[in-house]
Amino acid sequence: MATGTQETLLQRETLENQYAKTVREEIEAFRVQANSFVAGEITEAAFRPFRLKHGIYGQRQTGVQMVRCKIPSGLLTANQVDQLARIADEFGGGRGHLTTRQNIQYHFVPLARVPDLMHLLADVGLTNREACYNTVRNVTTCAWAGIAQDEVFDVRPYAQRIAYAFLRQDLTGNLPRKFKFALDGCRHRDCVLGAINDVGLRAQIRDGRRGFRMIIGGGLGPLPREAQLFDEFIPEEDLIHWCEAIIRVFNQYGNRQDRNLARMKFVIRTHGMEWMKEQITKAYQEIRQNGGIAWPQIVPEGFGGYESQPQPLGNGALLPVVDQPASGDPAYDAWLESNVVEQKQPGYAAVTLMVDQGNLTGDQLRGLAKITRGTGDGLLRTAVNQNLVLAFLPLGRLPQVYAALRALGLASSGADRIEDVVTCPGAYTCNLGITKTMNLGAALQQTVRQYDDPQVRRLTIKASGCPNACGHHWIADLGFYGNARKIDGREVPYYQMLLGGGYDETGIMRFGLAVQSIPARLGPEAVRRVLDHFQANRLPGERFRDYVLRFKIETFRALTADLAKPAELFPEIYQDWGDTEGYSLKLGRGECAV
Repeated sequence: MATGTQETLLQRETLENQYAKTVREEIEAFRVQANSFVAGEITEAAFRPFRLKHGIYGQRQTGVQMVRCKIPSGLLTANQVDQLARIADEFGGGRGHLTTRQNIQYHFVPLARVPDLMHLLADVGLTNREACYNTVRNVTTCAWAGIAQDEVFDVRPYAQRIAYAFLRQDLTGNLPRKFKFALDGCRHRDCVLGAINDVGLRAQIRDGRRGFRMIIGGGLGPLPREAQLFDEFIPEEDLIHWCEAIIRVFNQYGNRQDRNLARMKFVIRTHGMEWMKEQITKAYQEIRQNGGIAWPQIVPEGFGGYESQPQPLGNGALLPVVDQPASGDPAYDAWLESNVVEQKQPGYAAVTLMVDQGNLTGDQLRGLAKITRGTGDGLLRTAVNQNLVLAFLPLGRLPQVYAALRALGLASSGADRIEDVVTCPGAYTCNLGITKTMNLGAALQQTVRQYDDPQVRRLTIKASGCPNACGHHWIADLGFYGNARKIDGREVPYYQMLLGGGYDETGIMRFGLAVQSIPARLGPEAVRRVLDHFQANRLPGERFRDYVLRFKIETFRALTADLAKPAELFPEIYQDWGDTEGYSLKLGRGECAV
């Protein structure tokens, strides 16, 4: 008779074989459908949902695709990072882009080459499946899970299993709209922005039992809404059933006629939270009586960074970061101060890598795989602010890690500071993009790096190329989203400026207040005026949002009124950032709402 360990190994081997067979068949089915579409045998309308369900978006440029790879729980093994580097070089023009849902995506991939890219992802346990479309999207997790000093417990295994449980299910394959989970284990901070997810889960322990505080119904887009409390404590053994119950209710009552009103937040807005709780409780009871989606006991190798045989860690040096002697290198000391945090494991630190607007080259990915394989725990963590985290770095090796990161162009200080700007690609590739957000982000970075005031430095800037909020503009101290206007009959790229988004002093998510639209080329000047006013007029210890509310939006409208309607024009005002030709609004069919 097989022992328990042997049974587990046999179970894992069976799962791995079944999973691999399913994935490979799925990729070849995609190849058949893609070839049929190219040959004109099926229509775009018929192919589009199939394509999107497999994580493949159309771009504003004809003939090429954006390919999105899911990174469940935001964890990548070193081997996976190596493979992502290869894909960047062979398919993505040498670059990959980190998203605000811990995914990585590649642009300008010809449709005929997509199946080969998908096979390369499958080789290392990664998938595109349901990274787009009306599905359960990537399950996000705190980048500090397993290492944070204030952690309740490590939520990564729960995130991995939620992601795997709802993948390729009939229930979740064609929902009224996309559906998002986020899990956090930290006590005093919201590292994954649970309040803007359909389901936000925060680790709790009650009477020695593990569980989660559950909030539901959050989301951004043109009409943002903060998630509301569903239950203070869901025991871990009941978690999957409650999650399925919520999805069932959304699947039944979500608006399938109007995609703009189809997210779960609109179901709650229409029917009320008490009604929603009643329906979810009924669905939960039905699942308990008649069965539902099972809580997976095992996930495949590499899924959500899972490793059946993780690499040994070795020993960390015992000299705390605060006791490290000054190096004599101001750049290193600034990096140590802003980017390095000691873990709960003695002798180890985690380092945040500020990835400029989420863009990584193949060489950088390859170098990161080498660092984490040789120095860390063999895992690379993606964060919802488009940054990366390297963990389990021995304190005594931080100078060598810094040198290696500097060689890769990834040793900038200022992580999570004002110059750590979050943006989406915008009109660079997206059909709905109005403005080229990443270029604005670069211009804003140059502006805000001039400030050394600590209260300014801790502010955030987030920008999107349209109102759909992929860049999280609603929840930044200074937010921007693209729009367009005409001056003297000519189109001009503009950005709506918002102020005061983020969490208030009670920990409740608040959305930014709209000031007014500013021409793209004058965005940096608008930021400079606001920051200068903040420095000159804030009260001691006053939070930025409180300062904004105290002065009221009218103050900031007056402060930037001459920018909104400039009396003196110049040639560049008719150009988007990074362009040399005149701006022209060009929108295609948006697929994030398909």
